[in-house]
Amino acid sequence: MTQIGRSSRRHDVVLPDGSKLRLAWLGASDRGHRRAANEDSVLARVPIFAVADGMGGHKAGGFASSAVVKRLAAVAAEGGFVEPEQLVTALRLAVADMSEGVGDEDPGTGTTITGVALTVQGGAPYWLVFNIGDSRVYLAQEGGLVQLTRDHSLVQQMVEAGEITAEQAETHPHSNIITRAVGYSEDPVPDFALLPVTPGDRILVCSDGLTKELTAHGLLYFLSQGADPAAAARRLLDAALGNGGRDNVSVIVIEVVGLVGSARPPQAAPA
Repeated sequence: MTQIGRSSRRHDVVLPDGSKLRLAWLGASDRGHRRAANEDSVLARVPIFAVADGMGGHKAGGFASSAVVKRLAAVAAEGGFVEPEQLVTALRLAVADMSEGVGDEDPGTGTTITGVALTVQGGAPYWLVFNIGDSRVYLAQEGGLVQLTRDHSLVQQMVEAGEITAEQAETHPHSNIITRAVGYSEDPVPDFALLPVTPGDRILVCSDGLTKELTAHGLLYFLSQGADPAAAARRLLDAALGNGGRDNVSVIVIEVVGLVGSARPPQAAPA
C-alpha cells in the first residue's frame, strides 16, 4: 500500500484570474478485518486526488496500485492544472512499470483507478473526474448524493441490460468481476467527466471496500455529518470497518471551502 499526501485543513489554489480556490481534505486507508495485506493506494495532493484498488493477490495488487499513484503523483508534482492527456500518459507509464516489475507468476496484475483532478475551462475551475474499474467518485451537494462514475463491471452491464436490479447487483456473486482495469498489458482508457467546482460541495473518492459495507444512504449520512472533511472521512472508514471490513477500505473526502476573490461561478458542464 502506498499513500502519497494525506490531509490539509486549508489549501489555497491560485486561479488564472488571481482569485483563490480554498480546499480541505483527508485521505485514509485501512487493511480491513479479513485481508492479509492492503493492496489499495491513495494520492491526496493538489491537484490530483485518487484511489487505486490493486488486483492480483499477494504483492501483485499492491505493486500495481502503487505504480499508478506514483505516476499520478509525478503529474501532481509538476504543479498547475491537469489535462486528460496527462492522466492517460501517466497511466500508460504505470502499465509499463507493472510489466517490468512483476514476475511470470503474476500475470493478472492490475488495478482500478478513480479520482478527481483540478482543471480549468474558460478561466473557471472544474473537477476532471476520471475512472477505470469499480472504485467510485461521489458528490454530496444540497442534501443529496450523486455517483459521478460508472462502474466498469459485469454486474453493471447486467443492470444496464435489465437482467438484474441495482439492488441485486450489490450482492450478486459476480460483483467483484470488472471489465476494465489498468494493467493486463492493455491500453488504459479512463472515462472522463467535468464537474463545476462549487463552494460547499463535498467529494468522496473511494475503493469498493467502502461501498461493499455502506449503502448510498449510509455514505451520504456519514459524508454529511462530519464537521469537516477529516471527520467525515474518519466516520466513513470507521463505519465500513464496523460493518464487517471485508476488504481493504480507502477514502478521500474533499471539501470546497470557498472561492476567495473575483472568480466567477463556473457554468454547468456536461457529464
